Amino acid sequence: MEQIKEQITEFITANFLFDESITLGAEDSLLDTGVIDSTGVLELVAFIEETYGIKIEDEEIVPENLDSINNISLYISQKLSQVSAGQAAN
Repeated sequence: MEQIKEQITEFITANFLFDESITLGAEDSLLDTGVIDSTGVLELVAFIEETYGIKIEDEEIVPENLDSINNISLYISQKLSQVSAGQAAN
């Protein structure tokens, strides 16, 4: 999961913080701090789907899944586990 956190942090820093020297904690709300807005959420979803090969359903695009680096990392890990479990069952 640490690798996922690093990749998400790098993406957010490069695309939303523009490599500024702003410290973003793993639990900080990306929406409340103004780091991302609704368009940014869609960019983040596209990045996650492309990078990790998972499909994020519309009903999964909620703050509980996508509002902090920790939440995003946990969500991706859970989705990857579901995909792996589904493939193992086949």
